[in-house]
Amino acid sequence: MKKLFFILFINLLSAQQSWTLKQCLDYASAHHPLVKQSTVNIRKNEREISAAKGMLLPSVNAGVSHNYGFGSSINQNTNQREAINTQYDQVYAQANWELMNWKNYLTISLSKINKESSVYKMKLAQNEVKMNVIMMFFTYQNSRSWLDVLQTQISGIEDQIKRTEKEVEIGSRPKSDVYDIKANLGTMQEQLLSAKNLKDISKINLLNALAITKDTLDFTMPEENLTGADFNDQNFVHNLLEKNPAYQSVLKEIQAQQKNVKIAKSGYLPTLNGSYTWSSFYNKILGQPATDFSEQIKLNKNQQLSFGINIPVFNKLQVKNNVEIAKLNVISSNYDKDIIINDLTKSINSIKVQFLNAQEKYNLLETNFENQKLSFQKSEEKYKEGLMDAYTFFVVRNNWLQVNYNLINSKNDVIQQTELLRVLENGF
Repeated sequence: MKKLFFILFINLLSAQQSWTLKQCLDYASAHHPLVKQSTVNIRKNEREISAAKGMLLPSVNAGVSHNYGFGSSINQNTNQREAINTQYDQVYAQANWELMNWKNYLTISLSKINKESSVYKMKLAQNEVKMNVIMMFFTYQNSRSWLDVLQTQISGIEDQIKRTEKEVEIGSRPKSDVYDIKANLGTMQEQLLSAKNLKDISKINLLNALAITKDTLDFTMPEENLTGADFNDQNFVHNLLEKNPAYQSVLKEIQAQQKNVKIAKSGYLPTLNGSYTWSSFYNKILGQPATDFSEQIKLNKNQQLSFGINIPVFNKLQVKNNVEIAKLNVISSNYDKDIIINDLTKSINSIKVQFLNAQEKYNLLETNFENQKLSFQKSEEKYKEGLMDAYTFFVVRNNWLQVNYNLINSKNDVIQQTELLRVLENGF
């Protein structure tokens, strides 16, 4: 039993993996259902292009019929109507071809635009998934850092209680110091439970962002990358905007709606059609001798070739209304573009501001970090020498750990905004 438990434990450890942010982004951009769904849409659009091109080809069909006639009928031998019972068989093949229909060519062009649009939409889905993963990744890292800080605080408090109890025994500290520290320990333990819950929830959210249902992963921080973008460039927002797949997608949508206007107008144009038919038949009066089937088929062969032009004259105002609706869709698509530009400009500027603020905050915290460290070391020396009471040192120690967490959190914020900017800069 122990051996079996050991094997299961080893297998569990081997199943655990540790992913960096890059591994998370690579996985999500390839395996998230939204991305896979977008890939299917691209394939559907490719089929629509093939279907549109197929409309340029002729349609061919063939058929065979076997009929019996009873009563008055035409005698094929005398070409006179008689009271006879007949058997009539027919074979035929027919080809129809739209020799000229401008709508077919426009539909091919529209299908290609739709396919290009679906590619941009797939990239948009990847970007949205990546940005969500980035935010969930750093939320998890911050919650884990906060849990580490609380665990360090509690571990230090427990050591402090033991040391203070010994000092109370020898009379160098009052008994109230022990009570003060234990009271604060209880408060910290409550915070620790909340922090564990926050860490667990943030990990669930991160796994959800990756579309992973099994908790077999751990996540490590990427290598530090605190380099910023060239925010002084006057075209910074404009350049990111033009690269964004949401913007490119809406431009393709406008092109598609403009093409739909032309397709609607093609309803005013005439169409040219061609048709070819080959047929033959076998006829027999029931109860009487008849020419062989193969012989009749050869003799009764018939071919027909026809051309026709269809000129629309009046179609109940349907084409006119379709054209006007298509024009309104173009106007609506242009408003969609304005909305996309407005939203993207807001998002890009927000990330820019957050990055600059996070970078400034990190630089400030990093500058003050050494001073805070020296201050804590001096306070620790005073406490050990009995020049500072336990509660005051507890506050100083917690403040020092909070400074450490603030620095880590600030650095994470800078890296997070850097990663978000990288997604926008990569564009399509």
